[in-house]
Amino acid sequence: MMKKVMLIGNGAREHVIAETLKRSSHEVELYAFGKALNPGIESLSEDYRVGDYMDQDEVLNYALHVDPDFVIIGPEDPIDSGLADKLLEQGYGSVAPLQAVAKLESSKSFTRELLANHDIPGNPQFKVFTSVEGIREFMEELDGQFVVKYDGLKGGKGVKVVGDHLEGIEEGYLYAVECLEGCGQVVIEEKLIGQEFSLISFADGVSLAHMPAVQDHKRAYDGDTGPNTGGMGTYSDSNHMLPFLSEEDIATAHAMNEAVLEALRDETGTEFKGIMYGGFIATKKGVSLIEYNCRFGDPEAMNLLPILKTDFVDVCIAIIKGTLSEMEVEFENSATVCKYVVPDGYPDNPCKGDKIEVGETPNEVNIYYGSVDKKEDGLYLSGSRAIAFVGIGETLESAERLAAGAVNSVQGPVFYRTDIGTAEVIERKIAYMNELRG
Repeated sequence: MMKKVMLIGNGAREHVIAETLKRSSHEVELYAFGKALNPGIESLSEDYRVGDYMDQDEVLNYALHVDPDFVIIGPEDPIDSGLADKLLEQGYGSVAPLQAVAKLESSKSFTRELLANHDIPGNPQFKVFTSVEGIREFMEELDGQFVVKYDGLKGGKGVKVVGDHLEGIEEGYLYAVECLEGCGQVVIEEKLIGQEFSLISFADGVSLAHMPAVQDHKRAYDGDTGPNTGGMGTYSDSNHMLPFLSEEDIATAHAMNEAVLEALRDETGTEFKGIMYGGFIATKKGVSLIEYNCRFGDPEAMNLLPILKTDFVDVCIAIIKGTLSEMEVEFENSATVCKYVVPDGYPDNPCKGDKIEVGETPNEVNIYYGSVDKKEDGLYLSGSRAIAFVGIGETLESAERLAAGAVNSVQGPVFYRTDIGTAEVIERKIAYMNELRG
């Protein structure tokens, strides 16, 4: 049966969403709306509209023109601005939460207080400040081991950690003042020590279907050094866990997502329908929450959607209708490694407008376009993460080998992290967690 789907967004995350929709047993007519042209999405679409997806009237006019069966909103900004609400007013259901519950991502204080008010384990020590009064004292109370969070969306750059981005209390205080000036609130919380991981779930407001755990790598250079980025790459293991996590860690993350789904409903009277993305950290004392997002991660989507066995269109419909509990959502038992090729100078001073060449890549590698321009004579860099290469194999070793071969095929002023998903790095993470937990 034919389904019309409207997709908002133009990154590699939206490219893999488009590909997964087209893999459906349903005949999918795809209509895309992005801020720029993505050649991968365009090749899969009936029509591609370039426009401002933060202009709700413009998006709504396109939706009225297309008349889709449902909409998928990829990026966080239009979700936070209430685009799903606007579409629902016209009868279009979205795989994205309404504004009242999208605060789970856009407001760090809302999420911390939600966990505290509903006695959900996993919160670090934290305080929310609306003035400078008491900030230095709380940082001292945390023995100078703290995190400062801008209380709103800031393109992934609103969180600063002492020892990584801040040298001490004085720098932390100055950044907290900057946050207060920017949005009127700032969250200060204890710094957590351990290994981070992502646990993402499909949510229909009442039920969840959990996805395999994934680990992202935010730092630009090998060895987790250099500036923070949108994510240089990710990996997931064939058993849907991660080598340094226990079954108890995974169960705790599952339980936290489930408790938060219920707490959101109780707190706001609104059901969270869409993608619930928990960013967690395994510590000496167990699993704690770093933050929540309200959409697929980029790159995590590139690890998860290619190994989704259940029909993605059916999953989307179940999310909107609230019937997720009536289906079994399954993933292949495959390992995945995603590596991004990015422009030289990324993220602080990336080169733009340079041509790149992609050589031959193995069939087992999936290619997803991010920030690239396609012209008659080839691909050109446009300033951010350019192309994601995903190796899929029976083991992490085989998946990493495939991804590494693919990124090596790119010629031009680009770089990538060579260490993501390698046996050496994973063994080091296992040893680190074993030592941390004694």
